[in-house]
Amino acid sequence: MTEVAAALIRNGDTFLICQRPARKARGLLWEFVGGKLEPGETASEALVRECREELDVTVEPGEIFYEVVHEYPDLTVRLTVFLARITEGTPRLLEHNDMRWITPAQIPEYEFCPADREILEKITREF
Repeated sequence: MTEVAAALIRNGDTFLICQRPARKARGLLWEFVGGKLEPGETASEALVRECREELDVTVEPGEIFYEVVHEYPDLTVRLTVFLARITEGTPRLLEHNDMRWITPAQIPEYEFCPADREILEKITREF
């Protein structure tokens, strides 16, 4: 199982989503910023590293918002989504194809990675 950490970063009534690069698995689908844990790394440490590498920002992970296990044809992931806030920097595209700040009402306008479906449902209920 692949362990993945992701950030739910809010800005008022919006939250940040990123579009995967076309060259990667699930290319051009939308997701939360984050990535795979490296050996010996905690989920929160991975989240801080991934946000720095992908968006050039420093984040402070808060509580876990949601955890889900999802089986893709090529791998099984355990996705841990943290509430997080940006403490330094302004997001810029270093890895992703695009990024957007959206409201829960705009979720249907984007095609997300299948592992994110339950998370998006919770956002719709709780925001």
